[in-house]
Amino acid sequence: MKKQLIASAAFTLATVLFAPAQAAVDVEAAKLLARDNNCFKCHGIAKPKDGPAYDKVAEKYRGKAGAEEKLIHHVTSGEKVKFADGHEEEHKNISGKASPEAIKNLVEWILSL
Repeated sequence: MKKQLIASAAFTLATVLFAPAQAAVDVEAAKLLARDNNCFKCHGIAKPKDGPAYDKVAEKYRGKAGAEEKLIHHVTSGEKVKFADGHEEEHKNISGKASPEAIKNLVEWILSL
């Protein structure tokens, strides 16, 4: 019994010590970055506008490899996006206005919805 307890404690300690550290998403900072860059003009959190709602974006990419990188590219590249009425515009590029960490936090927040 004592050996099982020691083995269990050792496993728990190893899991905690060697698990990759993940910082929690700073929701308020993500929303502030989105507001400051007028993202909410075209995207709602749960309600679509000219662009898809962020919860639908999360649903589309949930569990897919490369989702975070794709969305980071989307908000930093200025690539063209198509609208429901058929017209195209360049997506706003926020890379010059935010740090890579802030952009990553924004994307992680979107994907967490």
